Amino acid sequence: MAANPLDEAKQAVRTQVWDTLTTANAVHDSSVHGRIPDFKGSEEAAARLATLPAWRTASVVKAVPDRAQLPVRVKALEEGKTVYMAVPKLATLKPFYLLDPTALTVPPTEAATSRIAATIAPTVEVDALRPLDLIILGSVAVHRDGARIGKGAGYSDIEFALLSEAGLVAPETIVVTTVHALQVTETPIPTTEHDVSVDLIVTPGETIVCPDPRRPSGVRWGDLTPEKIAAIPALAARRIAG
Repeated sequence: MAANPLDEAKQAVRTQVWDTLTTANAVHDSSVHGRIPDFKGSEEAAARLATLPAWRTASVVKAVPDRAQLPVRVKALEEGKTVYMAVPKLATLKPFYLLDPTALTVPPTEAATSRIAATIAPTVEVDALRPLDLIILGSVAVHRDGARIGKGAGYSDIEFALLSEAGLVAPETIVVTTVHALQVTETPIPTTEHDVSVDLIVTPGETIVCPDPRRPSGVRWGDLTPEKIAAIPALAARRIAG
């Protein structure tokens, strides 16, 4: 099968950013390639995010389970916000952990980790989530226009599509990514109709407001392979129900 030029262009941006982060010793990972970078300064980025009006007014947050966004999840729980965290790879029929700050049996610094959340937090179906005020994405690279790419598996875009289709994402919902400054690339990032872009990019030293973010309104079934649908139980169930 011939390589997809768009996929090749995205992978070139990923590789460039992974190499740059590695050369600058800007990550905690022993090998950053193939991962959402656990960047140095993630605590400072989370602290900057917490000063923004979009954060202060949010009571319900959906966050990725990546290590780079752990400080964001911790801060949300410490401030009494409800956090929904995706189950890795959306691998269960109930694909989100519910982290209720009023019901935690361990400190937020523990509850917000993927390992502990898997043992203490109930999982919930998409339709059981409350409407979302803030969505936190992890990224490998992001452009100032709001276009972003993850590590290539597409889970963030699928999550967003499921949540949008369920009516949980409003026009007022803010989508944010926290990254190292070196992850903000000047290279244009090619996008497709199913790619989610962000409203805000937050680095340890800068907040970037992005123009006209892309908001897919639901699942684009034609863009998904039967194998991808079968691998995500919530997606497969929605396909059958539809």
